[in-house]
Amino acid sequence: MSSNRGLLSRLSSGRRQNDTVSSVVDHLRDMLNTPMGESVTVPDYGLINFSDVCHNMPEAIGAIQQSIRATILKYEPRLKNVSVRFVPSEDPLAVRFEVVARLSDSRRSVVRLRTSMSSGGHMTVE
Repeated sequence: MSSNRGLLSRLSSGRRQNDTVSSVVDHLRDMLNTPMGESVTVPDYGLINFSDVCHNMPEAIGAIQQSIRATILKYEPRLKNVSVRFVPSEDPLAVRFEVVARLSDSRRSVVRLRTSMSSGGHMTVE
């Protein structure tokens, strides 16, 4: 009977973790599509405005990368050990990054997301 309880506990824990990851991804999608300065109550919430830096490509990639990391560290407390890496693309109109982080409430759970920023500044998160 105790082995069934252990299995149910692990299954329940896995569901909670999947719910947490889904919630984090939803929040990142909203946050990374909010231009910095758009929030009246939290002026530094969101990313630097892509249209302000896109004329400076490819040098702007570092600024966007840093903005993504700083925003996640400051406004998504469920993630820690955040790294953001530029991923070269054959599409000249898209800027891609990979975000790797750990869930704060877990020692083992690694979250790996792909992001892509279009020329209009819209960020997809997968």
